[in-house]
Amino acid sequence: MPIFDIVSEVDKQEVRNAVDQVNKEVSTRFDFKGSDARVEQADYVLTVYADTEFQLEQVQDILSQKLSKRSIDVKCLDIGKLEKVSGNKVKRSVTVKTGVETELAKKIVKCIKDSKLKVQASIQGDSVRVSGAKRDVLQETIALVRKSIADFPLQFQNFRD
Repeated sequence: MPIFDIVSEVDKQEVRNAVDQVNKEVSTRFDFKGSDARVEQADYVLTVYADTEFQLEQVQDILSQKLSKRSIDVKCLDIGKLEKVSGNKVKRSVTVKTGVETELAKKIVKCIKDSKLKVQASIQGDSVRVSGAKRDVLQETIALVRKSIADFPLQFQNFRD
């Protein structure tokens, strides 16, 4: 029976490379000369530091550019609130979301069931497993999910006959 999984994964090494590129660019740019602007990474949580809110926004724009160049969808970023650090310095935490959350998984399963395609969808932890009788029906399901869920980056993996 053909199956595939709907997942949302981000390569941690690509995130690390993007953070390194951001820090390198910020250290060489003239408008950041003498400032404490940087990005730190702890697993999938990025912390953006800067001297002012404007500089923080600039660093965040550079981060978004570098992540998208490394084929990481910026829709998976969960941007936190602005926090004041000592003096007038500011920071913001940016979380890289991985895995299909329960609410989104339920929405995907409901969408598949409402489409009346002859497939079975089940939630398997942080992914959704879809199985069907024919490969063509599974490809129609992939097209349906791509069209209906556009606000979150999804990958379709483990396609087997």
